[in-house]
Amino acid sequence: MKAVLVQSPGSADQLSLGEVSEPIMRDHQILIRVKACGVNRADILQREGKYPPPEGESSIMGLEVSGVVEQAGPDCTRFYPGDKVFALLAGGGYAEYVVVDERLAMPLPDTLSFEAAAGVAEVFLTAHQALSFVAGLQPHETVLIHAGASGVGTAAIQLAKIKGANSIITAGSDQKIEFCKALGANYGINYKEEPAFDQLVQEYTEGRGVDVILDPIGASYFRQNLNAVGMDGRWVVLALMGGTRLTEVSLVKILTKRITISGSTLRARSLDYKASLVGDFVAQFLHHFDNGSLKPVIDRVFHWREAAQAHRYMEQNRNTGKIVLNGM
Repeated sequence: MKAVLVQSPGSADQLSLGEVSEPIMRDHQILIRVKACGVNRADILQREGKYPPPEGESSIMGLEVSGVVEQAGPDCTRFYPGDKVFALLAGGGYAEYVVVDERLAMPLPDTLSFEAAAGVAEVFLTAHQALSFVAGLQPHETVLIHAGASGVGTAAIQLAKIKGANSIITAGSDQKIEFCKALGANYGINYKEEPAFDQLVQEYTEGRGVDVILDPIGASYFRQNLNAVGMDGRWVVLALMGGTRLTEVSLVKILTKRITISGSTLRARSLDYKASLVGDFVAQFLHHFDNGSLKPVIDRVFHWREAAQAHRYMEQNRNTGKIVLNGM
């Protein structure tokens, strides 16, 4: 089968189409003929040699796909050949075929195209894990979502709204802020024009601070996050786009505010954990795609032969929402 391969760790120029063996399906797995695949920043890190797949998983990039079930293993009871699905992967999505445990697949809602569904699994499950499993966001609480116009950000805004919570977002343009507000964000901060977001958060919350922070930035926002979070706040670190190291930071507020700081990743979690997460998401939220209260935000669709162009587009932070590859 054809797949997008990395010739050598490095820039997007290292991506090319190649031929690889079709994946071997196990008894509890389904074989999916891929119709579309989501692009994630983890793919860029893997391409650069900084984020290898978990042991035993495909070395091909791609953490989420949509497609049609071609075969189902003898132990499968949920999906059968011909079913339209979308799925969470630990790797292998940038290819014509992929295998996955059927517990990590979800039925494709009638309201979603293959391209739209390919932008759901990674970001909505990451957001659901952070908001519900890790932070325990409650109705009427307030969550600060950094990179609000990203895939995870746009998913988190919508999930927070359904949960009855308020959201504050940061983004890099007024256009992105207005887009996030249209999705349900209550307040937006343009970090390029208002770099002291902690002061604006305190003003908006009348000095209470936020209950939850979703933080894909890391070091460069650490001090301001300490100021922005309220008493007993839960701060979930999702990525480190703004650096990994801190210098001369006082930890006093972590103690006095009783802040809980948690790191959250998804790819390397156990199969049982991810199956539980997928099952919980399906039970609570999948029907919201049918009634329109949840929707994947797709910025742009590239043909999979344009994978390098798609990576460059993401690296330039030009997207609002998801980037998707199709034409597999």
